Amino acid sequence: MPAKVQWTACGASRVGRKGIGFAAVSAARPRAKVVAVPVTPKLTVDVIIELTDHPRRPIVVIERKYPPLGFALPGGFVDVGETVERAAIREALEETGLVIHLGQLLGVYSDPARDARLHAVSVVFMATAVGEPVAADDAQAILLVDPCHPPVMAFDHGKILQDYLSCRQKQVTE
Repeated sequence: MPAKVQWTACGASRVGRKGIGFAAVSAARPRAKVVAVPVTPKLTVDVIIELTDHPRRPIVVIERKYPPLGFALPGGFVDVGETVERAAIREALEETGLVIHLGQLLGVYSDPARDARLHAVSVVFMATAVGEPVAADDAQAILLVDPCHPPVMAFDHGKILQDYLSCRQKQVTE
């Protein structure tokens, strides 16, 4: 006779024939319901930072210190208990030393292939700042670039910059 499996708050216990050696769950004790937690993508933020006190308002691009190497927008993972807005401000400060002023939400980027390491969904903000950025944390260098002529970008940041330019063009024509 095969053993039955009962689910408890701590996982599965086998209950069955006497002497099998598995822990039996007492029917007299109430059991907590088991709630399956789905496996979901990691939540990230990216920020397009325009430097408003520089000629031509360049954007800030970082050169990544850790794999995957390459050029990217400042950003990173959202901490548990943190809003995406707060995460964007924190990541910009950590990687560039800039205190940013968040503008509008550019978009949410969720292609499962956007990051080769894992499935990550990014909430992308537009922001402004003044001053000179300094590479820190995950950034080994900073580039100030014309958004129309960025270097080859990591992840899907090239597409994000195209969307940014389209959004900026719409704002000019309105």
